[in-house]
Amino acid sequence: MEKPKYLTSLEWEIMNVVWKFKRFPVTVRQVLEQAYPKGEKAYTTVQTIMNNLTEKGLLIREKIGPVNVYNPKVSADVAQKKETFRFVNKVFNGSFFSLANFLLSSGRLTREEIEQLKQMLEQNNRGKQND
Repeated sequence: MEKPKYLTSLEWEIMNVVWKFKRFPVTVRQVLEQAYPKGEKAYTTVQTIMNNLTEKGLLIREKIGPVNVYNPKVSADVAQKKETFRFVNKVFNGSFFSLANFLLSSGRLTREEIEQLKQMLEQNNRGKQND
């Protein structure tokens, strides 16, 4: 049975740690120690998740001696875009305007964040006018 291509919360947690590393490849032990420094997860749990991520095409696994090492196959930016499109399609019927409206009316954005959004919109409009 093929695994679904979307990531679970735990898989996102692991991938976010992998993407933070500056040097690759990484080992399960390195990810475990970075993600769960107090031993919140077992080595085998992280290993299983990383193997699932390999099956889903987000990591590349190779064996160096007795150790499996992993390289990201997909950047954080690409994965975030894909997940955002999936979410917007599922929850907002594909409408990014509806997502933006929800975010603005949710009461969760601070005044500073709203001001930053306004500036981003103005910059975006200026960029389109120059095209």
